[in-house]
Amino acid sequence: MHTTITRGALALVLAAVATPAIAQSMEDHAAHAEKAATQPMEQPAQCKKHAEHMAAMNDDVAGAEAVLTAYRNALTGRDADAMTALFAEESFVYENGKDEGSFTNYMEHHLGPELDAITSFSFGEPTMTITRMGHLAYGRETYTYRIELADGRVIDREGVATSVLTHDANGWKIVQYHSSSRPPRNQ
Repeated sequence: MHTTITRGALALVLAAVATPAIAQSMEDHAAHAEKAATQPMEQPAQCKKHAEHMAAMNDDVAGAEAVLTAYRNALTGRDADAMTALFAEESFVYENGKDEGSFTNYMEHHLGPELDAITSFSFGEPTMTITRMGHLAYGRETYTYRIELADGRVIDREGVATSVLTHDANGWKIVQYHSSSRPPRNQ
């Protein structure tokens, strides 16, 4: 059986279901929800303008990239306050196969105590790719790093990280960070 849906019927379904549901789910787009309630069907020019807005928003990754770069810089500077400011209150950190909990927990029970033992921390060969999807972005990073400890030990590693960031009125925050590392292949 072949069912044909007329353009008018499709518009009615989309106006009644999809547009208000999508508009109401995006906090920053309250105007869209208000408009959907009074004018459920957008005109073609308005649809094009909204599509252009969404495309431009999705292409804008500079803010998310700046947060991940700031995190790397705060690590090398061993600046706990700067790192903490980059994470959402409800965040998740995973490192080398271990669930570290929130960033606050990670800082209190893992990274924080390590910062005191580090005399030098440097990154080399960093790469970063950010993909933005509306009010979320995800980042993929590769890098090498070198840590020199107060007891004379030196740790050289190759690392990777993936991040999920969210954007709100206060800017970008990391909500999930997952990193892992291994000794360099040439050793």
